[in-house]
Amino acid sequence: MASYEIEISRTAERQLKKLVGEEQPRVVRALQALADQPRPRGARKLTGFDDVFRIRVGRWRVLYTVSDTRLVILVLKIGHRKDVYR
Repeated sequence: MASYEIEISRTAERQLKKLVGEEQPRVVRALQALADQPRPRGARKLTGFDDVFRIRVGRWRVLYTVSDTRLVILVLKIGHRKDVYR
């Protein structure tokens, strides 16, 4: 199986840079794991959207879309579980 390319939106990039301590490396490892398995166990499809998924990384959530034809994962948002869905 081919590896997917990870693209990060500007919003998600800013949100990732704001994470402190061990949180940022944990999220980065989770993003790298998405390249091999774009829909890991525990990933949920968000209701109300066609192709938006979320994964949990501790208290943080990563929202992303998957393009199987182009083999690209676009990370849309990274945020705390209480704020990310707004």
